[in-house]
Amino acid sequence: MRLANILHLGIKELRSLGRDPVMLILIVYAFTAGIYSAATALPDVLNRASIGIVDEDRSPLSQRIVGAFYPPYFRSPADITASDMDARLDAGTDTFALDIPPNFQRDVLAGRAPAVQLNVDATRMSQAFIGSGYIQVIVQGEIEAFVNRYRGVAAQAVEIVSRVRFNPQLDKSWFGAVVEVINNVTMLSIVLTGAALIREREHGTIEHLLVMPVTPFEIMTGKVWAMALVVVLAAGLSMLAIVQGLLAMPIEGSMALFLAGTAVHLFATTSMGIFLGTVARSMPQFGLLLILVLLPLQFLSGGFTPRESMPEFVQAIMLVAPTTHFVSLAQAILFRGAGFTIVWPQFLALAAIGLCLFGYAHARFRKAIATMA
Repeated sequence: MRLANILHLGIKELRSLGRDPVMLILIVYAFTAGIYSAATALPDVLNRASIGIVDEDRSPLSQRIVGAFYPPYFRSPADITASDMDARLDAGTDTFALDIPPNFQRDVLAGRAPAVQLNVDATRMSQAFIGSGYIQVIVQGEIEAFVNRYRGVAAQAVEIVSRVRFNPQLDKSWFGAVVEVINNVTMLSIVLTGAALIREREHGTIEHLLVMPVTPFEIMTGKVWAMALVVVLAAGLSMLAIVQGLLAMPIEGSMALFLAGTAVHLFATTSMGIFLGTVARSMPQFGLLLILVLLPLQFLSGGFTPRESMPEFVQAIMLVAPTTHFVSLAQAILFRGAGFTIVWPQFLALAAIGLCLFGYAHARFRKAIATMA
């Protein structure tokens, strides 16, 4: 009868979710448009950056430098004066302002190494970082070509041959898509289970469950398997339709193994959602708690920044977070084609963390149920 109770309680949760249009829209958006926009919103190259050039030399060399900036990396340079440069940067009209000093060509030919000033609007961080390097290379290349009377590359004493594995085209959207799938799996599993519990309390249906021949373990397990099933199905369909289909990202490893790892991860995160649902008294409180929990789980798990670059105490603390092991597992399977013989430590860690979180959440849930009774 216990298994039957868990089955029927889970079906009840699925029906309740089906009558919640806001949650359904959130699930659909998170695993479709959310993943696509996260993968493609940040360009991996400079694109139509605005630049103004103060040409105080008006020489063939300075005009050659001005003509080297063209779409798609840059917009056509604006011919500005020195007095306009700061005002245009302050107004956000230009991201870059290049000041070529007087007598620039003469000093270059005389070997005096004149200075060219580059002003950068660092509030546009991604373009500022990439564009500064682009501009330095362009200016230096034009000067060398002008001085040497030809455009060429000097012979190198040693040739370095690079092999780019797992992402030969260095397509940033591949990385962004997988990270967003991981983040949305974690977020929705916590949101759905926590919201389901709070919804029971707000609608008064938790009292109906208390008078039924069901235990807190059965109630909690029903919520866990139902919400985990929804997230697993949504993640699987998203990987097939959005990641592999729309973004054309090849999956190197087994999709079944990835979904199995996702299910183990959801065992931990859904239990975390139940715990947060017992702590919060309303949906606004639950939302605030979610922010405090979700942001560290996402940003310190190794999805955005390699764990090796973090402080050692942060690395040690995040070993108890399920997202740390799930990120490692997902990237190993999806990018590097790892099998179970390689990722079994992550499976074991997720299972252990899940058992601890489930046990603690169950104890907290029983206490909350006893208080309501």
